[in-house]
Amino acid sequence: MSNTVYIEYNFEISPLQPTSDILIAELGAIGFESFVEHETGIQAYIQKEDWNSDMLKEVGILTHPDFTISYKIKEIEQENWNATWERNFNPITVDNACEVRAPFHEKSNVTYDIVIEPKMSFGTGHHETTHMMLQFILGHDFEGKKVLDMGCGTGVLAILAEMKGATALDAIDIDNWCYLNALENVERNNCKHITVYEGDASLLKDRKYEVIIANINRNILLADIPEYAKCLTEGGVLFLSGFYKEDIPKITGKCSEYGLRFEKNLEKNNWVAVKYVI
Repeated sequence: MSNTVYIEYNFEISPLQPTSDILIAELGAIGFESFVEHETGIQAYIQKEDWNSDMLKEVGILTHPDFTISYKIKEIEQENWNATWERNFNPITVDNACEVRAPFHEKSNVTYDIVIEPKMSFGTGHHETTHMMLQFILGHDFEGKKVLDMGCGTGVLAILAEMKGATALDAIDIDNWCYLNALENVERNNCKHITVYEGDASLLKDRKYEVIIANINRNILLADIPEYAKCLTEGGVLFLSGFYKEDIPKITGKCSEYGLRFEKNLEKNNWVAVKYVI
């Protein structure tokens, strides 16, 4: 993948929210793979082979009268991606116990030090959903547990779960770049119990877990909750994120159909992470 060329769109946005979230969702639906949020907008990336000059005609928010959005386009070589995210990637600390940092950041005095080189993958801890899932993991007992990290992105959630004592972990992502990046990050953090797979929920047949972590998006979660329920052992826990507060009733309704009971949720800028038990 070293020769992959990406198209970078640098969007300037006003107002920043909820415009950025809507734009990211619409761009993701037409094939954009990765996003970097900055103070005045977002940068969005798509592989050149998947791009065409007319594709933004499908993005309705660009012509919405309530939002002002402009953009510039340029090509970016995959190997230049590091320079792009290094400019935007600062270490984050979660609950004074876990730090997610890049290899070029100095180590801090925290209990759980996670080194992530995200490249084109989602999951640095900066997005609200990842941050809240890290909070949930910090507050849960993983000692000796079998765990699934579905839609693993960089692998950061599985990495923290192993650091907290999980002894058998599967990390799955449908995106090839995420799969490769998760493999690198698992090795970078000296994790010994995480197996990374490329694929979707069809890989879950006949597998059992005590904890399932899934930070994806609402529609995929709704489709996959029945599979998660089948995979959970009695008394198992399901942590979900990737959706908004107003989506909780729909997600909880689907979970209830399969014996999963709402226990609590976290909220950050209208994004939520929810804990269910079976």
